[in-house]
Amino acid sequence: MLKRLFGTREDPTPRAANGERIYAVGDIHGRLDLLRELYGQVASDAAGASTPCTLVFLGDYADRGPDTAGVVDFLLDGDDRFRHVYLKGNHEALWQQFLTEPEVGPAWFNTGGVETVMSYGLREEIAGRSPDFARIAMRLADAMPDSHHEFLENLDLSYRSGDYVFAHAGIRPRVPMERQDPEDLIWIRKEFLGADDFDGLCVVHGHSQVADAVDLPHRIAVDTGAYHSGRLTCVVIEGEERRFLSTG
Repeated sequence: MLKRLFGTREDPTPRAANGERIYAVGDIHGRLDLLRELYGQVASDAAGASTPCTLVFLGDYADRGPDTAGVVDFLLDGDDRFRHVYLKGNHEALWQQFLTEPEVGPAWFNTGGVETVMSYGLREEIAGRSPDFARIAMRLADAMPDSHHEFLENLDLSYRSGDYVFAHAGIRPRVPMERQDPEDLIWIRKEFLGADDFDGLCVVHGHSQVADAVDLPHRIAVDTGAYHSGRLTCVVIEGEERRFLSTG
């Protein structure tokens, strides 16, 4: 404690698990065009890797952008050159909730859900000034392929590699990973962003938009507002090294 108070302790540099290169992609929000572009960069970069590569998608595949359905299709196609990890974002949580609780429709539509519904070909249903959310939820559930339902159901909440933790929104400070509330992992903001120590862990996250990727000893933020900025960002982590790839 005294060392920390007087600034004489140097925090060790976080390390990913030995023998793993990780590509962690920020919030996509229906921008299939940017996902394709960034994926091309990742594939070219990984071609020279001598270690196994893991693609971690940090959540928020849906809403706001024009092609959520296309994004999910693209992700489901996969690529056997990579191990894939798909994390759950708050927008996927709202999407799932809407399918069984249509009363959240106004909140979901106000945060971009209307674009997701339209990406599945449902346009007439939302043309009126007072949408029938129960009907839209039923029609959306029918329009979604089984594989898309399974995709939503099987999303992970976090991923760990060495000293790095990956979660959509972040983690609650001073709470061990095994006791983290799932709601925090996909929704937390103020308490997480205001902290500067996570017991030696470095948290890689999206959720909170930044103009440029934030690279700090204790956290890395890669949600660069792709749906409106045209910049989809990925951090590349290998051992103690980290660097960034981005569209735009």
